[in-house]
Amino acid sequence: MNSSSKIIAIKAFSDNYIWAITNNKSLALVDPGDANVCINFIERHQLKLDAILITHHHPDHTGGIEKLRSYCQKLQWPITVYGPKNENIPFNDVKLIEKDTVNLANLNISLQVIDLPGHTAGHIAYFSNKEDEPALFCGDTLFSGGCGRLFEGSPQQMLNSLTKLVNLPESTKVYCAHEYTQANLKFALTVEPENQVLVDYSQRVNELRAKQQATIPTSIKVEKQINPFLRSHEPTVQASAMQFDNNAQASTIDTFTVIRRWKDQF
Repeated sequence: MNSSSKIIAIKAFSDNYIWAITNNKSLALVDPGDANVCINFIERHQLKLDAILITHHHPDHTGGIEKLRSYCQKLQWPITVYGPKNENIPFNDVKLIEKDTVNLANLNISLQVIDLPGHTAGHIAYFSNKEDEPALFCGDTLFSGGCGRLFEGSPQQMLNSLTKLVNLPESTKVYCAHEYTQANLKFALTVEPENQVLVDYSQRVNELRAKQQATIPTSIKVEKQINPFLRSHEPTVQASAMQFDNNAQASTIDTFTVIRRWKDQF
């Protein structure tokens, strides 16, 4: 992000984060599943909504679009909805695929689009490659300590998608859409109980959650050290997968497939 803009979490439902990108005048919202909490935020901070960025079609990410659009129209604010080309997104004005760029002129921000099939077939992320603080809005693909369930994609697709994210700068802040960290780390510790970085991180997360504080954003650097779904090439994770499933091979894709199945029933 550039120095004049900031990213603020708007809490929605039980554990969703809607991300507000603002410079104290203009506003873009990422995955606004609930219009009411967004309108409260707009009015409290006296902002003007310009853009809505959608990562995938699930209702807890898209449910607020129609009401927010009507709200902007009543106030005669031009509003643009951006979303994945390969999914059915309501009122999607600009349909995006990998390597497209979203220029939010009023916020002086440029976002690169990354295709991330796996959780859903057409899931995308938005990446701001600012040297001082790169930022990633990745919806339900990468979580802290976890990854999204495979509702529409294959393990190979999700592994490929996560590999794209691993290759982003380590300083990239990861703005995912849910506060799932504590539950994810219980599983991660089952897979890699001897991972001291993970043990220490889990303790910090428990302290934050005890105070009802957010654990997001995380970073690519942290996730590479603690997230089993980014570590399926590591011997420790492969050994755990083979212990869970005797038929598993010591390969990255086999390990990833097994630990995703393991997490689904954890």
